[in-house]
Amino acid sequence: MKSNFLIALTQLAAERHLPKEKVLQAIEVALASAFRKETVAAEHNLSVKLNPNTGQVKVYVLKTVVEKVEDAEKEISLKEAQKKNPDIQLSDTVSVDALPQQQASRIAAQTAKQVVLQQLREMERDLIFDEYEKRVDDIVSGTIEEIESGRILVDLGRTVAVMPYEEQVSQERYRRGQRLKVYVLEVRHVSKGPEVIVSRRHHNMVKRLFELEVPEVQSGIVDLKSIAREPGNRSKVAVAASQQGVDPVGSCIGMRGNRIQNIVNELHGEKIDVVRWDKD
Repeated sequence: MKSNFLIALTQLAAERHLPKEKVLQAIEVALASAFRKETVAAEHNLSVKLNPNTGQVKVYVLKTVVEKVEDAEKEISLKEAQKKNPDIQLSDTVSVDALPQQQASRIAAQTAKQVVLQQLREMERDLIFDEYEKRVDDIVSGTIEEIESGRILVDLGRTVAVMPYEEQVSQERYRRGQRLKVYVLEVRHVSKGPEVIVSRRHHNMVKRLFELEVPEVQSGIVDLKSIAREPGNRSKVAVAASQQGVDPVGSCIGMRGNRIQNIVNELHGEKIDVVRWDKD
């Protein structure tokens, strides 16, 4: 039967969308750190292995193979090491059983929780950073969580993004609980974890909305050659078709203007002119 702490942490990993293998690895590293603080294992270089099926904890002392042992806590003789593995060589590292199962489990139950949670938080921060770093120059959906000191906090689900005052559209009115699309400007590391900076006024916001609403733009049949924007007032979009017989302006406007109207609604009424691009 799995131990309670392993069940709880596996469930926590699922809730936070963390890979189980990485969670188990993080638990092993955290437990090794916890065991080092125990008097029974102080001063040892430890390694911990968890059985994901049974939850059994095994603690090993890592020792360096030497010709003559000077520090029995950290070293083991070549003769002794070769009893475990005949192929072992000098300077190799071997694992020696450190604690019996019952004692290891008792210590784990007392010390594992806080160190493992810290490991999981760090892993989650790294995964969130990697996830949103890949979404820079893209649009994401979120809900306004808070408006404070001129900046807006947008809940994206797994993290909260920041929309600075200079990236807001002055003609738009924002309120708590409002759902809206935002453009991911950059992702940076700060002391509290990854910080996602988003924008509503960047001209690429218009470009990404056209890609979402117009399949021909997304597939490359219609190319957005140039975009000029006065955020909140008006945007002009120059378009061209890469295939003969395709009307680039009509594709962007859509049947009865439904495509362009969806974009206008998302931009809170900002007028959009779609014109045919000409190299001259």
